[in-house]
Amino acid sequence: MKAIILGAGKGKRLQSEKHDLPKVMRSADGKPILFHVLESVDFCEEIIIVVGYKKEKVMSAAGPGYTYVDQVEMKGTGHAVAVTREALKGYEGPVLLAFGDMPLFRKSTYKSMFELHESEKAECTNLTCIYPIDEQIPHYGRIIRDEIGDFLEVREHRDCSEDQKKIRETNVGVMVCNAPDMYEYLSKLDCNNSQGEYYLTDLPRIIRQSGKKVIMKTIHDTSEVVGANTPEELEMIEKILKERKAGND
Repeated sequence: MKAIILGAGKGKRLQSEKHDLPKVMRSADGKPILFHVLESVDFCEEIIIVVGYKKEKVMSAAGPGYTYVDQVEMKGTGHAVAVTREALKGYEGPVLLAFGDMPLFRKSTYKSMFELHESEKAECTNLTCIYPIDEQIPHYGRIIRDEIGDFLEVREHRDCSEDQKKIRETNVGVMVCNAPDMYEYLSKLDCNNSQGEYYLTDLPRIIRQSGKKVIMKTIHDTSEVVGANTPEELEMIEKILKERKAGND
């Protein structure tokens, strides 16, 4: 088992440049948010960190125990995973794709994804979160299923119809895929979108359309899927981490 952690972003909405730090080095509960992620995936035999903006700060802080890959051009999350191809050359097995700015996923969540992926002999295991009726759904992508409940695609919030926006199963972005085949599917991503970027969220659909098995791993604890995109979200992450520590969760 190996993991790829995406950590190249600048964090404009988080105003990280004012702190002279890359996004993943912003602090929550006394240490960089990236460190919380690394602790949750420390059961993996190798952890690859994709770096970019102020990469020296990330590499210096995290230290030599990781493999670093530089995403020189910021072309989206799909591109960030694609640049790791050489680093995983010769490896045939499952790879966790996770985010350095989402520090609240529990180790048990990541482990259960690998377990489900293996037991189902899947090509891709995609993490989703179902929001309860009394909780407002963030502007996350929705999981579109067919009439019998099988996965079809991830539909970004801005592209959803009003009915689709009522879907309470949201896409998290985290997934487990098999190397080296994952890179062939990544090469089929396009950048025909408003951002001109290659989105990792399109990968499960492409794999499914290639006739391979794509399954969903669903969680219901919405606190796990908070990402550090704004100062307000960083404050929320800090609060949740302290609550977990106090409750030994």
